[in-house]
Amino acid sequence: MSDEPVAGCGELWMRLYEQREETGLYPLMLETLLGAPERPWHAGEFGHVPVRAVDALDAGEVLRHWWEPWPEPWPGLADAGAERSDPDAAARALARRFSSGGDRLIGLVPAARGADTLAECGWRGRLGRSHDAGRVAAVVRSWEERFGARVVMAGPDTLDLSVAAPPRTPEHARRVAAEHLAFRPDYFDLDDLDAYAEELVDDAYWAFLWHWWD
Repeated sequence: MSDEPVAGCGELWMRLYEQREETGLYPLMLETLLGAPERPWHAGEFGHVPVRAVDALDAGEVLRHWWEPWPEPWPGLADAGAERSDPDAAARALARRFSSGGDRLIGLVPAARGADTLAECGWRGRLGRSHDAGRVAAVVRSWEERFGARVVMAGPDTLDLSVAAPPRTPEHARRVAAEHLAFRPDYFDLDDLDAYAEELVDDAYWAFLWHWWD
């Protein structure tokens, strides 16, 4: 991990991303806790979850369990995105977007895919609900496979993904929106599902934000 935020972090992230198969290290842009630059990454506030623990999890079951507080029946996993651009190109485009948004730490994680970095880092943006980075990683793995998602940046309570195969219709987007609602239930509620789904149509950037941090 870089000791200090890196200027032009998006450009560096892209170079490291291109080298990930050779190095075995997946890069992450890392945001720190406002006012405390050592937190949470340098302070070691996250624990490690073995990637093999993620292998035993089913994303549909994880999301179904997280959906249980809502009164509607769980609709099941959305179909995969039908129209797919290059996932790596989508990831680079998002990294360029972040380059103009300020300096950030750069981390290198020994993981073959972005979802697994969340387990390796013990990332738990869902603090207060699951405390389980393995389950989070299982869901993000499924999004990698179905929607060409790539993990680009993480913060104490944020997660930013590029998306190469977003939903193209309102009906498909509503199913994806249900997964997002299960994933981050404090950000919007069931009454807002249709409005949120409209925002997901053709959207190549999924940003997740939670509202608490200890």
